[in-house]
Amino acid sequence: MNTVCDLKNGKCKPCEGGIPPLDDEAADNMLGQLKGWQRSGNAIHKSYEFADYHAVIAFVNATAWVSHREDHHPDIEAAYNRVAVSYTTHAINGLSENDFICAAKIDALFEL
Repeated sequence: MNTVCDLKNGKCKPCEGGIPPLDDEAADNMLGQLKGWQRSGNAIHKSYEFADYHAVIAFVNATAWVSHREDHHPDIEAAYNRVAVSYTTHAINGLSENDFICAAKIDALFEL
């Protein structure tokens, strides 16, 4: 079983499809290891609040950097003082461990 520490230090595996998405029990178990993330259908999402737009853009850029390194990219919505991040694994039309690894890494950024 993964822990938050394991997720944060994990590495995404390439996913070109051909594997099943996580079942509900596995996805809910991994979701329970993350603070503030919610599941909606085939995706997990979370909103982060910031003092100003400069901090929003810095967080978006840091999120993009992590996502590029993991080769697993979220949907991101940025507003004046808020960023909404959503992860899903498009190749399997559902959730994979990659989504939870990236979510844990993004949470770690927010704590810096």
